[in-house]
Formats: sequence, structure tokens, C-alpha cells
Amino acid sequence: MNVTEVYKEIAHIYNEGNFSGNGSIGVLNIPPSLNKAINILTVVILFISMISLGCTMEISKIKTHLFRPKGVAIALLAQFGIMPLTAFSLAKMLQMDPIKAVTVLICGCCPGGSLSNIFSLAMKGDMNLSIVMTTCSCIAALGLMPLLLYIYCQGFSGLENAVPYFGIISALAFTLVPCAIGIAINHYKPNYASLAGLSILIVSGIIVFSLSGFVIKDVIRMVLLPDVLAVAALMPLIGFMLGYVMSVMCRLSPKCSRTVSMETGCQNIQLCVTILKVAFPPQVIGPMFLFPLIYYTFQCTEALLLTLCFRCYQACKTPAEDVDVKQVEVKQPCLLPR
Repeated sequence: MNVTEVYKEIAHIYNEGNFSGNGSIGVLNIPPSLNKAINILTVVILFISMISLGCTMEISKIKTHLFRPKGVAIALLAQFGIMPLTAFSLAKMLQMDPIKAVTVLICGCCPGGSLSNIFSLAMKGDMNLSIVMTTCSCIAALGLMPLLLYIYCQGFSGLENAVPYFGIISALAFTLVPCAIGIAINHYKPNYASLAGLSILIVSGIIVFSLSGFVIKDVIRMVLLPDVLAVAALMPLIGFMLGYVMSVMCRLSPKCSRTVSMETGCQNIQLCVTILKVAFPPQVIGPMFLFPLIYYTFQCTEALLLTLCFRCYQACKTPAEDVDVKQVEVKQPCLLPR
């Protein structure tokens, strides 16, 4: 059975069970012109977001961490080990339908996004490690994301041949171009990098929320189902917690452990939306292309709560403890002494 036949079969199933009481979701009918406009704007938003991400990257800092790769290696293992497995486990436990399952898996297999850099800064993490990890995860995703999707999709009936790997790889390769543009801006015009990055983030944010509000106003209820909300709430929380635990077990410093925690739980939502919206026909993916926006809401809320808890802990901690930790981190930026 080829991909087209799988799509037709899945679409038929969802047409038959259009928003029924058993938790199925209906097919989203979008006019072709509006669908094309949404696809174009989604790609544009991804493009400008990746330029913004590139503007935060410095070649010298990337080289420094690549010459001491243990911290980056642990971070990548957390990103592509914990999140895909979490997505697969939650989809299995909640017995999700094929389209819900593949949506959750794609979100779980995505690399880290620029939002993790902001929360790493708020958590007083290692910003160099955060930026390098985001860079490396975007590059590594070219091979790891299709491979992980292929492996985990074997566990769901009907998804073995339904994932558009070519479209996903094309989207991943596309992200490297604007990222390289951002790095070039930061390298040759560093005075404009911060302003460009901030401006692009603000513009893309306004476009995202305006477009989302226009598109989802009539269909948001179709995706606000108990199992979808449960996965969207649990995935980032599990990523934050297990990312930190894994870092501590690998003897990373508290500063780097907080960074890995934020990088693990924060996914590249713009990339996920682009893949779901562009690689899948609208009659197949239905309103589930909105899942990344729900994930984004829970991701931000939980990261803000964790940041608040950490800041409260910092305020209550004795000055002597804070000095000891800083001395260790100066001597070994990422690794704790044995």
C-alpha cells in the first residue's frame, strides 16, 4: 500500500467518524486558496524564525563546545532520546488514532527551538551551550528525525507507510538556509544581529497569533480533546524533568543541567507546524495541525512556572552556597569534578 492509498484510507475513516463521541476528530475543510495562503505564510514564519535563531549563533562559541563535546552530546541524547520516546509512550498509553499519533510523534521528534534559548537565559543557564545545542539539534534532525519517525511509526497500525519522509527532510533542509543567513549576519554585521533577531521574533509572533486566531476560531473545539490536551501538557513537563535528571546523572554542572532541561522540553514549534501543514493534505491531517500551538501554550506555561520556582529557590538560597556553585562552574563550565 503506497502513501496515497494510506491517506485515502485514513481520510475515509475520519469522514465516517466525524467528531463523534469516541474522541475522533473531523476532517478540516479549508478552501484551496486559503489553504495555499496558510501554507505560504507558515513557510515564511519558519524562514524568519530560523533567521532569528541564526542571529544568536557565533562561530567561535560553536567551535568551543565542539572541541569539548561531552555537554553537547548529552544534550543531543536527551533531545532525541527522551522526547520521541515520551511521545510514543503517551500515544500508546492513550490509544490515539493514527493521525493523532503521527502528529504527536512528529512534535516529539522535532529539534529544539529558539524559545529554549530565552528560557535558558531566564533559568541562568549556559547560553553558549543552549545556542550550540539548538544549532546541532537542527543539523542532526536531518538524519535523526526521519529515522526516529520510521522506527516509532512501526508501532502504530496504518502509519508504516503514511509518513511523508521526503517532505519532512525537505523542510529540515530548508531550515538550514535561513539559519546560515542569520549566522552570516551575526558574523559580518554583529551590531545588527540582536536588533534583527528581536525584530524578526516580534514580527513572526504577531503573524503567528493573528493567523492562528483567524484559522482556528471555528475549529479549535475539534482538537481540544482530553487525550490531545493530556499529551500536550505531559510531553514538555516530562522533557524538562527527565532532561534535568539525565544531566545530573551524567555529572553536568547545575547551570548546564538547567540548560539541557530547557532544551529538551522546548520543541521547534514553527518547524512542526510547517511539516504538518505543508507535508500532509488538509483532508488527512484535519485540525490536528493545531496541536503544536496547544503544545506551545503548555510548554511556555510550564517553563514559566519552573523559572518562577527556580528564582524563588535562588532568593532563598544562602550566599555561601551560591558562591561555591559559581566557583565550580568557573573551573568546569559544564562538568562537575569527580
